[in-house]
Amino acid sequence: MPMMMRRVFPILSISVFSSMLGVGIIAPLLPIYAESLGATGIWIGVIFAGFSISRTIFMPLIGRISDRRGKRKIFLCIGLFAYSLISLGYVWATQVSELTLVRLLHGSAAGMVIPIAQAYVGDLSPEGEEGTWMGYFNAAFFAGFGFGPLMGGMLTDHFDMNTAFYTMGALNLLAFSLALLWLPEVRLKKEVATDPQTSFTQMMESGVIKGLVSFRLVYAMGRAAFSCFLPIFAASYLGLAAAQIGAVLAADMLLLALLQIVGGGIADRFNKKRLIVIGNLINLSFIALIPLMQSFWQLLALCLVGSLGGALSMPAASALMVGEGRKYGMGSAMGIFTMAMSLGMAVGPIISGQVYDSWGINSVFFVGACLILLGTTVFVWLTR
Repeated sequence: MPMMMRRVFPILSISVFSSMLGVGIIAPLLPIYAESLGATGIWIGVIFAGFSISRTIFMPLIGRISDRRGKRKIFLCIGLFAYSLISLGYVWATQVSELTLVRLLHGSAAGMVIPIAQAYVGDLSPEGEEGTWMGYFNAAFFAGFGFGPLMGGMLTDHFDMNTAFYTMGALNLLAFSLALLWLPEVRLKKEVATDPQTSFTQMMESGVIKGLVSFRLVYAMGRAAFSCFLPIFAASYLGLAAAQIGAVLAADMLLLALLQIVGGGIADRFNKKRLIVIGNLINLSFIALIPLMQSFWQLLALCLVGSLGGALSMPAASALMVGEGRKYGMGSAMGIFTMAMSLGMAVGPIISGQVYDSWGINSVFFVGACLILLGTTVFVWLTR
């Protein structure tokens, strides 16, 4: 099994990195592009949310079908190929409605990539090493998202916005080619619960799965609020330049990616539930302290320390979900786990925006910290 993992994992990591790099590349460009097509503020929000909404719907369904079919490669390849084609849709879109449709299709394709790649890793992870391999997987995930905005900005500044979209498509076409040619199909073990009679309702009777879903949901909500409103806080209240804000966000995400590898090893050696709780306590403290920062260096230092929270909690949570996947079907479990992330990323900015309009920027971070505390409490209760 370790030999198979070493053969499969590089291709999976490239696939995940390329997918998240594509998401990151267009993240800073999409509002400007949508506005150039005549999108109002509400439509910009709908366009952003469309990706997460369609991904949320497709993730558990695709994961479930892959369990029943006993095959994963075909779904991953279809998702990567569709991803590369849909990238051209951003160039061809000339109306707000067309751009919204492209985002919905883009999210659907993403729903075939991330949970299936996670299921691959879960299927092949040796017992006792789940945290290590999921830590490597999370590192590829966060690194792609971290490098994306930097690459998107550079391509747009030196060429144009369409070049960034074409690059996104080319990267995913490369990942598709690698997966198609060199990724072996993994046959599911018979003892893994892939019985079609095992419904999502039965899966959600597991306290561990419900606890992990609550954790992943509030973690994503907190990170989404951080990503959306930290630039406003940094620019309006600290007077930071765009380059400084970009440096803070990139440093936070890239360190989070790097520390996933260390956190994975820690998750294999210590109590995973406790690591999730400790990591979440660090997360809520980091978010709650943002309004107290008064300079670029203070904010940068706080964000770097805050990365420790995700480094402890994410690999541990992923490893626990691998254990549940062995009972209920790896694709189904990873689909639900990633669906919670996607839902949090869709809902988080909406809730935070309402808080911002009602009570101001500082309240966004205080409410975000309270949500993480609530989610941590629910996790502890459900997994007790």
